[in-house]
Amino acid sequence: MTPFVPPDWLPVIFAGLMALSILLYVVLDGFDLGVGILLPRVSVEADRDRMIAAIGPFWDANETWLVLGVGLLLVAFPSAHGVILTELYLPVAVMLAGLTLRGVAFEFRAKAADLRQKRRWDHAFVAGSLISALSQGWMLGRYVLGFADGWAATGFAAMAAIGLAIAYAFIGAAWLIWRTEGDLQRAAIGWARLAIWPMGIGILLVSAVTPLVSSRIFDRWFAFPEVLALAPLPIATAALLLGIGSLLRHMPLPGDALRRVPFWGAVALFSLFFAGLAWSFFPYVVPERLTIWQSASAPESLTLILAGAIFVLPVILAYTFLAWRIFGGKARDLTYY
Repeated sequence: MTPFVPPDWLPVIFAGLMALSILLYVVLDGFDLGVGILLPRVSVEADRDRMIAAIGPFWDANETWLVLGVGLLLVAFPSAHGVILTELYLPVAVMLAGLTLRGVAFEFRAKAADLRQKRRWDHAFVAGSLISALSQGWMLGRYVLGFADGWAATGFAAMAAIGLAIAYAFIGAAWLIWRTEGDLQRAAIGWARLAIWPMGIGILLVSAVTPLVSSRIFDRWFAFPEVLALAPLPIATAALLLGIGSLLRHMPLPGDALRRVPFWGAVALFSLFFAGLAWSFFPYVVPERLTIWQSASAPESLTLILAGAIFVLPVILAYTFLAWRIFGGKARDLTYY
């Protein structure tokens, strides 16, 4: 075991790596899932092609973060992995089916012989994107309530599913504002205007329910002096929502100024929301059942896995950065037919 990492810190490090992987997945794959959800709102074939081109260089690499996050859960917290997958077996299977359908549709769309076939694959791409988003939202709702049963829990999970799909549609629209121009960019501004306030309501709903499911979580947020230290989090979230909403009302601006701001504002919103959830549930990896220390693998195993993670994580970050660097700017016509 490396002397630089005390055994008690290893589960904390892996919890941080897993949380980072999930957050990056939600942000990065979120925008291309959102573009897929928005695809039916466009009837002009050139604009549909442009939407696909806007995510073409990124979508498959973005899913790497999901693989990394689930992989870390499996190898670092095996007992928690068993509990979570047992509770979420069906929505996980549905999500994987949706992601598979989306990937197949993306590839076959590019090889379609005629417009009719192309539209069929478009429908499959939309279905795969929507199924994936809804299943992820359902899993979020179930996790927040500690996998509780009953009609109220089912209703909350359904609302979380719809809310996450809307959030993905918002960040997808923000991505298109940045990466497209002309009529498609103006349409994306309209979609973002429609999605931002339902997304805000979803953030408020989950944030309000989370402290109510556990007295421990309630005390973490509202006990003094924690309530003062945590007050900037909801204030910053509300300020971001109001600021982005105000900016969208004035877009498009002359010279395409500030076109990046809605996307990075959405990234900040997702990050703040995720930070709130992380604060609520830490140190539990299974809500109110298993802490990261109770479910962690042996220190010797974690040390070995950490060595691999230290190598893999920079590689994934590097090729993600490289893809953004090479394929920066506005989306152009598809060229891989």
